[in-house]
Amino acid sequence: MGLAVLLALTVVVYIQENVGWGWGFGIPAIAMFLSVLSFVVGYPLYVKVKPEGSPFKRLLQVVVAAFKKRKEDVPEDAGLLYHNKELDAPIAADGRLLHTDQLRFLDRAAVLTTDDVADSGEPHLWRVSTVHRVEELKSIVRMLPLWAASITLIAAASHNFTFAIQQARTMDRHLTPSFQIPPATMIIFTTLTMLVSLGLYDRVFVPLARRHTGRRSGITYFQRMGAGFAVSVLGVMAGAFVETKRRSVAAEHGLLDSPNAVVPISVFWLVPQYALHGMSDALSTVGHMEFLYDQSPESMRSSAAALFWVAGSLGNYLGTVLVTVVQSASKGVWLQDNINRGRLDYYYWLVTFLLVLNLVYYIVCFHFYTLKTFEVDAGDEAQRPRDGGGEQGGEWQVQPCDGQVGASGKGVGTVGDGEKHMH
Repeated sequence: MGLAVLLALTVVVYIQENVGWGWGFGIPAIAMFLSVLSFVVGYPLYVKVKPEGSPFKRLLQVVVAAFKKRKEDVPEDAGLLYHNKELDAPIAADGRLLHTDQLRFLDRAAVLTTDDVADSGEPHLWRVSTVHRVEELKSIVRMLPLWAASITLIAAASHNFTFAIQQARTMDRHLTPSFQIPPATMIIFTTLTMLVSLGLYDRVFVPLARRHTGRRSGITYFQRMGAGFAVSVLGVMAGAFVETKRRSVAAEHGLLDSPNAVVPISVFWLVPQYALHGMSDALSTVGHMEFLYDQSPESMRSSAAALFWVAGSLGNYLGTVLVTVVQSASKGVWLQDNINRGRLDYYYWLVTFLLVLNLVYYIVCFHFYTLKTFEVDAGDEAQRPRDGGGEQGGEWQVQPCDGQVGASGKGVGTVGDGEKHMH
């Protein structure tokens, strides 16, 4: 995907700027046709796994059952709630989720009452749910606040595809007297920095961090996400400083009322903000995907991973809403067609402030977050991460499991108690 982005930001953008938009749209259309053709040809070779029912139906059953029993008392002993190993086996290959004390109103769905189970032993799933199924819903609900923190991050980065390009268009973009960089190509510095950062992270940072933390992954994905959020603050702050500089140069040369004039300042002043956003992506994006995959219920990992793309969509919509609100509140002064007369730097400072608030929000949500825990039968042998590395590169060991074991994930410090430790 990184190579495709690089080609789009260089070759395709150059063709759009210098050849025409017909070829600029035609080449991506041809590429999409070839992609669809490749998918159709390869589809018969794909191994399709038979689904074990819709996970969303199970979540709805828990909500309905809890509502029907809203007047029932939840026993203090979680062992009195409904458990059914055979029923949960197809959706709990790694082990059944253990009961947690959060969101206890949902536990009413697992309270056994008259007529909840048929004479044949089959439960009426719209009246009663197992503890494992209740905990599936709890896991999703607990993930949502941390998941939502990425929406603001994506909204803040969205201006790299709009306002930053507008800045680049007014700056000196010449590499040689006869060749200048297309404004949209500047986004390549975000992509390149992200790719380089990923390599340095895996090959340099992780080995160094591993020596201090003892984790194969170096740091937890919670820490990685938090670092990405912090770097994004610096990225927008850099944009504010550069816009202040660009606008002051325009004023010095009497270009404030000449929106189409080239301000005598190099476009490479924009590289730091693009590079910082690329570094932020390398940290937060990967950490976010690992978090969603690792902390989601086993049977809902693909659905939970889809939340990553939902956050991207909502983030871009939020960016649009933010621009609309700022435009209205500032009465069109901050964001003008004439960027030299506008106050884009004020907008960047506002976004910086919002990102700081978002970072504080993320830290608070992390503090109250409870990692999932699950159990396997005594005598069974299961693979568990020794250092909380999860399935994305953790160090594995085979150990007999008896009762409760901790969740797999970079956020788990101690296997067995489900407690997270940020070292």
